[in-house]
Amino acid sequence: MNVKHLDHINLSVANFEHTVDWYARIFDFELVEEGLQDGIRWGVIQSGEALLCVYEHPARRHLDRFELGDHHLHGMAHFGLRITDEADWLDIVEREKVPILYDGVIRWPHSLAWYVKDPTGYEIEVALWNGDRITFPESQGS
Repeated sequence: MNVKHLDHINLSVANFEHTVDWYARIFDFELVEEGLQDGIRWGVIQSGEALLCVYEHPARRHLDRFELGDHHLHGMAHFGLRITDEADWLDIVEREKVPILYDGVIRWPHSLAWYVKDPTGYEIEVALWNGDRITFPESQGS
């Protein structure tokens, strides 16, 4: 059995409306489902095949990967969203004044990456793969 795709990421967020609006403006996510569960507002947002499920917890405090490490806690360093058009992305960054972390674009061997934070503080790698193809060198040991 193989996994076809990562289905979704479930995030606890500080402000539901602000989060849904930000993902819509920055990554063209659309709210496709929402509800209440045990008094907690939740929703599913979608852009292309990417899904995020967000649950509003305004009283919680977000720890980024550096703060987690300071407390010797495991956690998510970041999640990645793949884009296909660098010019469109840079237009959004400029229009929305999206702060780019780590002094700008990072050139990996097979991709470009910009790191940003959402309104709650989750770090997102915005990845543009060379030729929109995931490629890695063949294993040296096989």
